[in-house]
Amino acid sequence: MTGSSRRTALAVLCVGMLMIILDGTVVTVALPSIAADLGFSPAGTAWVVNGYLVAFGGLLLLAGRFGDLLGRRSTFLLGLAVFVLASVLCGLAGSPAVLVAARFVQGAGGAAAAAVVLGMVVTLFPEAGERARAIGVVTFVGAAGASLGLVAGGVLTEALNWRWVFLVNVPIGVLALAAAVRVLPRDRGLGLAAGADALGAVLVTAGLMLGVGTVVQAPGRGWLSPATLGSAAGAVALLAGFVARQARTATPLLPLRIFRSRAVSGANSAQLLMVAAALGFQFLSALFLQDVLGYGAAATGLAVLPVAAIIGTLSLGPSGRLAARFGARTVLLGGLGLLAVGMLVLARVPADAAYAVDLLPALLLLGVGVGLALPTVTALAMSDATEADAGLTSGLANTAQQIGGAVGISVLVAVAAARTGGSGSPEALAAGYRAAFAGGTGFAVAAFVLAAVVLRAPTTARPALMVPTEDRPATREPATCPAG
Repeated sequence: MTGSSRRTALAVLCVGMLMIILDGTVVTVALPSIAADLGFSPAGTAWVVNGYLVAFGGLLLLAGRFGDLLGRRSTFLLGLAVFVLASVLCGLAGSPAVLVAARFVQGAGGAAAAAVVLGMVVTLFPEAGERARAIGVVTFVGAAGASLGLVAGGVLTEALNWRWVFLVNVPIGVLALAAAVRVLPRDRGLGLAAGADALGAVLVTAGLMLGVGTVVQAPGRGWLSPATLGSAAGAVALLAGFVARQARTATPLLPLRIFRSRAVSGANSAQLLMVAAALGFQFLSALFLQDVLGYGAAATGLAVLPVAAIIGTLSLGPSGRLAARFGARTVLLGGLGLLAVGMLVLARVPADAAYAVDLLPALLLLGVGVGLALPTVTALAMSDATEADAGLTSGLANTAQQIGGAVGISVLVAVAAARTGGSGSPEALAAGYRAAFAGGTGFAVAAFVLAAVVLRAPTTARPALMVPTEDRPATREPATCPAG
């Protein structure tokens, strides 16, 4: 492919990715309208968000491997088509059960499409510099898209109604599908015989979905309730069985050798904790602005717009240039530090907060922190991807993000609810949100410590990011971190 055709293919992938990422947050500011229109219970409303996250997070790893086996182009097209059809069902839903079910299907389609995007980028841009820039663009779409979802959700809800936060996907998705058919290069998968570990697929998918489902239901059930503990034990047993299966089978779904790379294992672990803080902040800040300060849906979206603008500005260039000059690890730690400071500032926000004085400084810190850290950690997570397992590595990175988001939202919402003690006064709600923001600070600090300890080697030292040579083709050059 020529440089121009590769850039066109990247643009199409980003449009599809943006639509999928937006849908993770676009409904947040529309939840009050959805609950009032369809008659959701307070606990049921959370499943409009969590139904999407459970399916998305639980199926990403499986979808990434199927991309390697059956072809990433075909997997992307199928996932995008399912996502668009499910968006129609969401927009036309007449009951809570239909909407939640459609959100599960939407999450499954989103997982199939999103799981292979980074893998396709890796193969489209084999040269390190071009790959770094391309990953920066994709990271911008993912990071800024989550914030832009709040803006779009607020505007669509107030200007039209909540159904359009789903129906707007239809024309965009149809155009993206038509363009993808024309511009995405055809690829041949390895074939099911190369790695169709059916039992492993069942174990990991069931374990991830049960694990994510346990986290998102724990606030309602109680974290130490028999139902929560039993569900968590089941998830651990399924995932332990999956690991044991991967160690023995000749065609593993997730070759355990991938975790020998400190870059891959450390980056994905840090990414999970970082996204738990960042996505938890996005969800909670929208609720704080509406519940405590009385903002409308559109005003809420506009209030967090600076975060999206800063993330986008940094992801599209400065983050990669800084990583090239100072090292990916240094930039990642700086970003995580700023994220922690921003969350700590929010942990002191009063009930009568003034936007310019009490909120905007924290939003600016959070935007810079995420804008620096997310492109770098994404590049590290993909740094050892080969042609054969690029889809799998992409699915693993996306799985870490989605599980992190589900954990962050559920844990921090539970912290806020416990602190308020059931009171709905602005002062009590503000106290609950402050406690939750403090919890988000803990996630960010944990991510910082983990990255500092695990990612010790400079990212410019190529061998430090390699999978051991016995697992690589003899002719392959050592892998480098695209961002560093």
